[in-house]
Order: sequence, then structure tokens, then C-alpha cells
Amino acid sequence: MTPLLDTVKLPADLRSLEESQLGQLANELRAETIDVVSATGGHLGAGLGVVELTVALHYIFNTPVDRIVWDVGHQAYPHKILTGRRHKIRTLRQGGGLSGFTKRTESEYDPFGAAHAATSISAALGFSVARDMSGRNNNTIAVIGDGSMTAGMAYEAMNNAGSMDSRMIVILNDNDMSIAPPVGAMSAYLSRLISSRYYRSLRHLMRDLAKKFPKSIEQAATKTEEYARGLVSGGTMFEELGFFYIGPIDGHKLDHLLPVLKNVRDSKEPGPVLIHVVTKKGGGYPPAEASKDKYHGVGKFDANTGVLASTPQGPPAYTKVFAEALIAEAEKDERIVAITGAMPSGTGLDLFDKAYPDRCFDVGIAEQHAVTFAAGLATEGYKPFAAIYSTFLQRAYDSIIHDVALQNLPVRFAIDRAGMVGADGATHQGSFDIAYLGCVPNMVLMAASDEADLVHMVKTQVLIDDRPSALRYPRGNGIGVDMPRTPEFLEIGKGRVLCEGTKVALLSYGTRLADCLLAADELTSRGLSTTVADARFAKPIDEALVHRLAMEHEVFITIEEGSIGGFASQVTHVLAFNGLLDNGLKFRPMYFPDLFIDHDTQPRQNEIAGLNTTNIVSTALKALGQEITIAPARA
Repeated sequence: MTPLLDTVKLPADLRSLEESQLGQLANELRAETIDVVSATGGHLGAGLGVVELTVALHYIFNTPVDRIVWDVGHQAYPHKILTGRRHKIRTLRQGGGLSGFTKRTESEYDPFGAAHAATSISAALGFSVARDMSGRNNNTIAVIGDGSMTAGMAYEAMNNAGSMDSRMIVILNDNDMSIAPPVGAMSAYLSRLISSRYYRSLRHLMRDLAKKFPKSIEQAATKTEEYARGLVSGGTMFEELGFFYIGPIDGHKLDHLLPVLKNVRDSKEPGPVLIHVVTKKGGGYPPAEASKDKYHGVGKFDANTGVLASTPQGPPAYTKVFAEALIAEAEKDERIVAITGAMPSGTGLDLFDKAYPDRCFDVGIAEQHAVTFAAGLATEGYKPFAAIYSTFLQRAYDSIIHDVALQNLPVRFAIDRAGMVGADGATHQGSFDIAYLGCVPNMVLMAASDEADLVHMVKTQVLIDDRPSALRYPRGNGIGVDMPRTPEFLEIGKGRVLCEGTKVALLSYGTRLADCLLAADELTSRGLSTTVADARFAKPIDEALVHRLAMEHEVFITIEEGSIGGFASQVTHVLAFNGLLDNGLKFRPMYFPDLFIDHDTQPRQNEIAGLNTTNIVSTALKALGQEITIAPARA
């Protein structure tokens, strides 16, 4: 039952409540969040940790006029419930439903979309400067988690903000760093005192006064103030960056949060402020508190017990196959090391870490550093595997080019979540890695067509010692093929033909191969003899295979799970430079459309992208000018 929450449709309703009612509202909001995620799946722990903070922010600040910028956005489920979206909250991360992250087109209460970490302070500073230039007086608040503070972008933004007079509030949601623990009532009292207008005015007055004394006295006064503040806070680093530091305060106690936020709101002092709030991830829900990593992102579960719903047994997940293959190789080669950017379980490297803790490195949300760190290891003869999601590897592009490829260092990139990712949606789709790596000299590009192929490709990467390489594979489970007992080295730049035909050629790069085989069955049943080939490599590409497919077939179709400019571009270059487009060949590339595809199931996303069996058959028939009456694809 949520009688108080039922009265809150928008933050304006929340602000009409008495402060004494906010504790009950927070409890109901937490219960609603748990109930929702238990039914839909999604991110849970982060949102539960900021329930009281979310209530306090919308109570004290005049949202949406005052801007709240949530970092990453997976902590914003309670925020969505309070900002007019409760009636749709059970559509979370489903096709046509609410996004799992903040999204500008979804609500005016989401001023900035965020699904990658450490962007909030930069964006909030932009909001603040725009406000000042426009002569407005609203507040800007960035809420950033401690995990995001491992990313260099956060410090770049703070360095910039600290050198400016633009008024901005940064709330550091510390649920793991423990820069300094809150120490009960005294900490709360001191935070209220430090955040008050009187303290800040007195502080400025005393600083101005100290400047009129000899330099030695001014320096002594400054040192005394720093020492005194150091006794009650852990904010010296933030002060050095130019922020007025307040905290730490208990983020689960509204009587601590509300007066501090009110003081900061009412202050007219220029410059940025950082409020250090200590919370507990999964706060208020014992199963999530006890297993922070497990409940960061969850499937459906029993809200009363916290027991996760069982999933039917099936083929192993690609992520697990990669991890086990890498562990097997590491048993034979002690030079193999693994690197992740704050995603040990997401990339399977938690398994590698259990086997080889001294050879596994989690560098935090710092993909650029991860890549250059790997490059340094490679120079000393080690074999680094940088396991990074496709969408996150984009953040390290400069390092890939300048620190790895330009020096021709054998860094091995294991690109997880390549292709459609389902419920995480457009921000996490692995759409661009084929294109953005395909133009980089010295790079070997591979894509696994199934889980067995993935094992062979891990072995192949281990043995590529003369240049960098990248292996892409999707989110989700394999297709159930027999797994190899002994992995094989794949000849670099060589594809394979799975079935021979004479009329239509389908050349797949990646896991659309299974759909190509189904499409070939359908086309053959229509009298269109079809060849299916697996490219395996986009770079170096198998030019002999491309040449043969183009010369021996009337229709030639490439299929890939990536954007324009990727695998099809490599094939087109081969066709064009060899004059193979001049003989009437009907060449049709199939790739992701020029749009961002929102959250949905992976099969539905591939249907929207036009990359399923039906779409492949349709493309072949259209190329031949035939009627398009598609029978259901056989399973």
C-alpha cells in the first residue's frame, strides 16, 4: 500500500507535503521501486540507495525549472516515479515503454540523457553557464556516483568548474568510496553550519581580511582553516579543485539532507559547491544490501524474498564462453593478462579474476586508461586482453589509434555487447565498432558466428603477436552448437563456406549466420540455389572469397550487425577495385539503419533493423525482381 505516494503525481505535489511526511513517502517510494523492478528487471541497487536523496532534491528544489542531472541514469527509477511517469513505470526497458536511463524526449524532468558514466558535471556546468549568460537564476544540480568518479572526465569538468564563478551544485553519492564516513549528529551539525550563508559569508570576510596582513600571517590563517576543515571532512581534494565542500552527511536521513540542501539552494555565493552524501547501495532492501554486484542489474525476482527468478537452461552465454576460453589459454600462457573497466561480471572477467587474481585488472570507469595501460603491458611482452563493451570502447578511440595501432602493439580487444543489446537500448547498442576500427591501420577484426567460433577466435588472438586485434561477440546466449575440445588457430583473413549454391550468395559477418542459413533454406525452396559463407574477418578481408562469390552468383548480399561504413564497406572496396561491380552483379549490403534503435527485445530490435531471416529473403527476392510473399522461417 502506498497511500502517500498515490497523492504525488508530480514534484509540485511532493512540495505540498509536510516535512514530517517525507519519511513515509520515502518508504513507499522504496517499496514501489522494489515491486516494479521485481516485475520488469533492471537496475535496482543504485536507485534504492538514492530514495531519500531523490525525495529531498524534489522537495527542496523547484524542478523542472531547477535542473537535476543524474549521472549514468540507472539510479533514476525513483526520480521517474515522482516525475509523472509512475503510470508507465511497469513498461520500464520494454518496447515502447520507459527507458532504463534518463532521456530528454521522455520528460521535461530529464534535462540531460545519460547512460554512460561521468558526464553529469560537464553537462551541469553547461546548464549553469547558459543560465548565467541568459540572465536566469535557477539552480543546477549534478548527482554523480562514486563509481563515476573513477572516470577522468569528472575531474576535467571539476577542474573547469572550479576556475569559474558559475553557481552549480554537485552531489557526490558515495556508496562505496568512503572518502570519509559520516559521524552521526556532529557531522550533520557541522555540515549544516558549513553550508549556511553565515558561515560562507564569514569565511569570505576572514579571507579578505587575512589578505591585508603580511604574507606569513595570511598563509598561517589559510593553513589553520584547512586543518580545521580537515578534522570534520574529507574534502581537501575537492577544495583544491575549487569547490566549496560540504559533508560527509548521511544520505538516508532526511533531517540531515533537507537543511543542507536548503542552505545551498538559498545561498547566492558564486562558484561550485560539492555535497558529499554517503549512502548504501540497495539501501532499505536487505537482499540488495547484501549483494551489491548481483543486484546492480537484475532480472525478475520475488520482491518478498529477493530470490531471482530461475531461467531455463540453454546454451552458454557468449560472455561466459569468452571468459572460460581465456582462462583455458591463461593456464598455458602466464603472459596473458585481462583488463576491464569497472565491468568484471559484465565481461566475464570476474571468473578470470577468481582463477588468476594477480593477472586481472579492474581500472574503474576509465576506458581510455585501460587501453593505454594494455599498450604498456604489451610493450613488455605480455598479452593483454582488454574486455570492454562496444559502446564503452568508443570512449577510448584516441588511445586505440595513437597508443596501440600507431605503435603496432599486440593489444587484444574483446568487444562484448556487439550488436543489439535489448533492454539497455540505444545508448548501449554495439553499433559502431566495425566501422570505427575498420579504418584503423594494423588492426585485425574478427566476429564470432557462434559460441564455438568464439573459442577458436580467443585462441587466434593469443597467437597474434605482431599487431592489435579485436574480437566482437553479442550479448546473450549462443545457439547451442557443439563446443570444441581443442581450440584451433584460424588463418588470418580467411573465411569459410558452409553451403554451396549458384544463384544467391550470402556473406555473413558475425552471429547473423544462423539467420542466413535459414534464409538459404527458404530461398532454395523457391528454386534459388544459395551459397552461405562466414567471413570471420572484416580485416584483413578474404578477397579471394569475395571475388569468388561475386563472380559465381547473380545476387551477392552481405549481412552484419553494425552501422554503415563497416564490413560492407570493406567488401565494397574489394568489389570496386577489382571491377566486380561492372558485370551486372546485384550487390546488396545489409547493416543497421541510420537511426538509433530504442530498447526492446533483441529479436524485435533485429527485426526493426531489417536483419532477420525474413529480411534476408526479402532482400534477395527484391534484387531479382520477384514477388515478395514470405513464408514463416523454419526454426
